[in-house]
Amino acid sequence: MIKLTPSLLAADLLHLGRGIEMMRRDRLNQLHFDVMDAHFVPNLSFGPDFCQVIHQRHPDMILDVHLMMDNPEQYLEEFARYGASSITLHREIAEDMSGMIQIIRSLGVKCGLSVKPGTSAQTLLPYLDQLDLILIMTVEPGFGGQKFMPEQMEKIRFLRQIGFQGDIAVDGGVNMENAPLLTQAGATLLVMGTSYFHAEDPSRVARFVEELNQ
Repeated sequence: MIKLTPSLLAADLLHLGRGIEMMRRDRLNQLHFDVMDAHFVPNLSFGPDFCQVIHQRHPDMILDVHLMMDNPEQYLEEFARYGASSITLHREIAEDMSGMIQIIRSLGVKCGLSVKPGTSAQTLLPYLDQLDLILIMTVEPGFGGQKFMPEQMEKIRFLRQIGFQGDIAVDGGVNMENAPLLTQAGATLLVMGTSYFHAEDPSRVARFVEELNQ
């Protein structure tokens, strides 16, 4: 099933409750939660405490936590305890990837791996049978509002051709123009920040994605 996952990075944080209520009206129940450490990517964002607050106030919201960090192993248990529904790591970090995947799964949380635009999808092959989802970055991670890189769709096609059955999420410049192409390639989770929260009519965006399932 194709789902729209709005990105917290583009939400109005001073009125986040309104943003989540808008999501509810649009029948959206999954929020993409970007965590950036100013080392792995050149930006800072949200930490575990913010994840906990959202989970406490909206316990039925699926929190899709994307760790863009050099040392994610230090935060896995905390994010799981504070309400993360899934935790996605980056393939590019040098830590023990298999060990971290095992920890995430032992915490009862879904596990994902992500690759930057310059990283081959083939680097994911040793881990495919351990993953619930794969996140394809279609911009260089770190900042919202960047231009979509269409050549990254080949990674989605490759993963489906070799038989990956889990969710494939796409993050970076996703909008109503490229969403049909992404889903035709095999994407199932469309992460939209600016294209949803800053849209003139966010509900229209949500309806458009829902209609891609028909």
